[in-house]
Amino acid sequence: METLRCTQCGGEGLEPGFIMDQGEHSRGFARWVEGALERGPLGGARLMGRPKWQIDAYRCRDCHHLELFAGRPA
Repeated sequence: METLRCTQCGGEGLEPGFIMDQGEHSRGFARWVEGALERGPLGGARLMGRPKWQIDAYRCRDCHHLELFAGRPA
């Protein structure tokens, strides 16, 4: 894998991590969902049949900027 560079400062060697989600009924990590947000009758996001992707997060060690990538299906 090539070395990731920060898009803000150009720093190399981004530190891997993840975006934590502690909401009710959460799996503990956030996911990217294709399409605009649509709310159901009770106010929650409609998710049925919509592709969901795991979010890969990296933090720049120099400027602390976060880089997020939807790298693979969740």
